[in-house]
Amino acid sequence: MTPLLGEFVGTALLIILGDGVVANVLLTRSKGQGAGWMVITTGWAFAVFLAVAAVARVSGAHLNPAVSVGLAVSGVFPWVDVPGYCLAQLGGAMFGAVVVWLAYLPHWRETADADLKRAVFCTAPAIRNAPANLLCEAIGTFVLIFGILAMKGAFERDMSGAAVPMDLGALGAVPVALLVWAIGLSLGGPTGYAINPARDLGPRLAHALLPIPGKGGSDWAYAGIPVLGPLVGAVLAALTYSALGKF
Repeated sequence: MTPLLGEFVGTALLIILGDGVVANVLLTRSKGQGAGWMVITTGWAFAVFLAVAAVARVSGAHLNPAVSVGLAVSGVFPWVDVPGYCLAQLGGAMFGAVVVWLAYLPHWRETADADLKRAVFCTAPAIRNAPANLLCEAIGTFVLIFGILAMKGAFERDMSGAAVPMDLGALGAVPVALLVWAIGLSLGGPTGYAINPARDLGPRLAHALLPIPGKGGSDWAYAGIPVLGPLVGAVLAALTYSALGKF
């Protein structure tokens, strides 16, 4: 498996389980309907663990353009590889969203609320305020990227281009999964914590293209925020970590 294929597969796994838990909680007549925010954040954390553990030794398990950009700004991942990684992540996210659509195929027609259907695929703010929403996404991603860099610094003598410390093997995915879980619990309320441009944009594109009954619009007016906010947060986190001496 090539690194780009690893990013595609890993991001697809992330979305299958991540968007899948949202579908389980939100869609009508699902057995998990109404289970709540704790289940969603926990499901996403487990999704991160599986996806990272599955492809970490193949591609470094970035699974997120913000991670690829943050590592490139930090000087441990080549900029020339960033576009390919980002495209693979976007493609994997779209594919994963299609799998979720298929898994819950009878439930789309049963669910009357178009907003709930769209929420399975992509994020939306609790209070629509573009500057505040952008800031929240940037803060959440800053914590993600700074946390990843700090954990890499703690476990890797010479920092690599991987998103997790490889000397821990599969266990290297545990701290990252816990970090994503914490971000969801603490900072996810305002915007749904995309903290990953591919995670939001790929499934949003799938939502726009798939024949979902009564799906409504894909909210393209908001779509730029979960792309730009995470990229800004990633760059600031990498610059801050470098300014602090890469402890």
